[in-house]
Amino acid sequence: GVKAVLEGMECEVLRRYPDSNVTLLVDSLAELYKVKPEQVFVGVGSDDVIGMCFLTFFASDEPILFPNITYSFYDVWANLFRIPYTQIPLDENLRIHKEDYRIPNGGIVIANPNAPTSIGESIEFIEDIVKHNPDSIVIVDEAYVDFGGETALPLVEKYPNVIVVQTFSKSRSMAGMRIGYAISSPELIGYLNAVKQSYNSYTMNTTSIIAGVEAVKDVEYWNTCCKKVMDTRAWSKKALEELGFTMPDSKTNFLFAKHRSVSAESIFKALRERNIFVRYFNKPIINEYLRITIGTDSEMQELMDALKEILGE
Repeated sequence: GVKAVLEGMECEVLRRYPDSNVTLLVDSLAELYKVKPEQVFVGVGSDDVIGMCFLTFFASDEPILFPNITYSFYDVWANLFRIPYTQIPLDENLRIHKEDYRIPNGGIVIANPNAPTSIGESIEFIEDIVKHNPDSIVIVDEAYVDFGGETALPLVEKYPNVIVVQTFSKSRSMAGMRIGYAISSPELIGYLNAVKQSYNSYTMNTTSIIAGVEAVKDVEYWNTCCKKVMDTRAWSKKALEELGFTMPDSKTNFLFAKHRSVSAESIFKALRERNIFVRYFNKPIINEYLRITIGTDSEMQELMDALKEILGE
């Protein structure tokens, strides 16, 4: 559907500025998620959306809170916008401890499922954090939610302080189009739009709008792609366990795996020599884990063959 609509697009439309309100895409997303259009904000990837949220809502003297191991951009934005922040440690099982978020704060950001740990928490877990922070904006970053996670979207109708952010970059395979969106109360979305219009009215290009609308319509293809990733993930998890790895139950399009006896760094380097690239984080707590993105079945088989060779040596 997306390919067809892009091939049929007239170049004439690119002569004019895009719709600064992104009406077509906002309306499509509102229909898909059964919310009002005034509850949807669209930005250039979820990075842009979350950055805009930081700029709009985090202006307190109290620090904003987010986990010490999570998406690496949160502290970058906080530093860039001069927002005080506190990174709350994960527990020994790499889990977020919800009770740690019951302290004075200027806002909260939770990636759920979290990266790079791959762990997803329930909607009840997120609700507990939202409920205990009625005077703070709580951003729930759901970049990976379509791979088996549980969305916090139902909380938007119950609590005026929650913002759910999602993206087209992962489950919709459209990272190059840069489309992200937030769903929240009309009041908070109104503030976001006001800041966007003051900063750059025309953030989203016409091509992305047209392709985005078509992608939203094609629910069947979306579901098929998500299922493929989850099926390959299940097979890959089993294959890695047979090779001596342990890992949390992933709700993302990657596995966070630790070998029982061989260091993550040495495996990472040996794979790199074979032109197979995984993520290695040289950070306390997670420096024995590798983040392995789920590729095609043949790519994952190639990885397993290489690991057998490396671990055999």
